[in-house]
Amino acid sequence: MTPAARTLAAAAMIASLVPTTLAATGCARDAMLVFDGSSSMGELSFDISRKTRLVDAREALRDALPDITPFRRVGLLTYGPGQSVDSCANIDLRFGPRADAAVDIITEIDDLQPKGLTALAASVQSAADALDFRNRSGIVVLVTDGNETCGGRPCALGSALRQEARDLTVHVIGFQVVVDFFSWDNPEQVDVGAGNTVAKCLADRTGGLYVSTETVDELADALRATLGCALIGLPSTPADRGADRHARIQI
Repeated sequence: MTPAARTLAAAAMIASLVPTTLAATGCARDAMLVFDGSSSMGELSFDISRKTRLVDAREALRDALPDITPFRRVGLLTYGPGQSVDSCANIDLRFGPRADAAVDIITEIDDLQPKGLTALAASVQSAADALDFRNRSGIVVLVTDGNETCGGRPCALGSALRQEARDLTVHVIGFQVVVDFFSWDNPEQVDVGAGNTVAKCLADRTGGLYVSTETVDELADALRATLGCALIGLPSTPADRGADRHARIQI
């Protein structure tokens, strides 16, 4: 069983053990979905039979979101495409957390045309701001294909959010990730280790999950595991949540 499959199987097992009344309580925290709209999401691989990442991601969102948004308020932020000449500045808060947001999110992503660079750190910071993270509890779920390409420092941001937030968890879903160790505008990548995107720091340092996914089904399951109610009942501090996370997913 792959690491992604183990993580998602564990999340499903945890969800199956949670009473319905507690699941509703667990969805009380508002969430922001941060979606990668950079150019790489529209690239074709050497396997011409495969779809682009964006096409697959749209399918996963259509599958997963109707199971999530009746129970949790979710907002949407995208990065990459936009009007600014500096594509790193194209961070677009489409809307803040709202009830029953599945149709709104799917519509926005269906209209998205991938373009520009990947401002991971700045986008997650903007999503945290949208959640009023210093004063309110919240969740950020970042869907990305891998690299910071705007000079941001996701690891440093994860540490800062852990210190400054009232109760913020950042989950990261890597989707068909390709890691670039030689990018000058991804300064923290050398500190992360082989095979991992620098975005993993954001999850590790805020007590969240990092899930590596390759297929539509894996991405949909990861969205359910992070945006859904499966992760309720975790300890109250980020450090404790991180330790508990490792204990639960190592199956």
